[in-house]
Amino acid sequence: MKTTAISSLVLLASLGTWINSAHAQLNANPKFADEITKQESIYRAKSDESYTVNRSLADYAGALTAGFDSSLANLGPQDRWLDIGAGEGQAILDYYTADYDRDHPEARARRGTKAQAIAMSIEDRRTPAWTTIAAMLDANQTQYLFSRRLREYSLKELGQFQLITDVIGGFSYATDLSLFVEKVLGFLQVNGSFYTVLQDVNSDAGTNQPYYANAPYLTEIKKADGSDVKVCSWLKRISCVEVTCELKTSWKPPVESFRVRKICNEVVVPALEPVHYAAGTPPERRFKLKE
Repeated sequence: MKTTAISSLVLLASLGTWINSAHAQLNANPKFADEITKQESIYRAKSDESYTVNRSLADYAGALTAGFDSSLANLGPQDRWLDIGAGEGQAILDYYTADYDRDHPEARARRGTKAQAIAMSIEDRRTPAWTTIAAMLDANQTQYLFSRRLREYSLKELGQFQLITDVIGGFSYATDLSLFVEKVLGFLQVNGSFYTVLQDVNSDAGTNQPYYANAPYLTEIKKADGSDVKVCSWLKRISCVEVTCELKTSWKPPVESFRVRKICNEVVVPALEPVHYAAGTPPERRFKLKE
């Protein structure tokens, strides 16, 4: 036990050094620093011209892979759901309504009082509706976390979840994509699922082109020799996960939806080095695979 504890401390220290060096690398590049400052201004903007903050649960079901709806419906009162980049938290509010139970009769008995749901956002976007509905629920049934990014939370603070979602949230905005995914999978229980999407990305099907003329995909991964690595392929290189990828052309720009199911604890995420970041909604990002 003593050896295990020491090993854990060394691992945590190494991870902390890696996190600090990764962000130092970004901020050491003046171009990146300027773009990150611009991106922070976008986060703080309160106008409708910034980015979407009120996606409904129906929007989630339409954007995410086919298994999402049943994964959420099958959660019981002992399960937990984390929604990253939740905005106003509308999807979570929809989950707690009687309309949701009416539209999802399957597993209604198991749901009981429903799962605990936690909304996470960089900025506080709560509305009066959130305050009203949260007050009607049991204590700790739902929480709204803001002002900190996912990477700033520890496992001790958040615990683990059976379901994690991210619809144009951190997975689309993170400056360090491999670190973000590593953190997500650390918060996910074995047999739990992470559902997320990316807009305007080179899909696993290979049937789409960049949405904007004379522009790259919004998120790109390259090998050292400059050849492409599809995001779906990169996710499938992660150990201890099963990955499903689905292109949805009804969105403009099109989105590729991903389901990442964690099947064991020995997760290793292939490291990516951020090499390009341009502020936007979402930002334009390019990463190099460290092979």
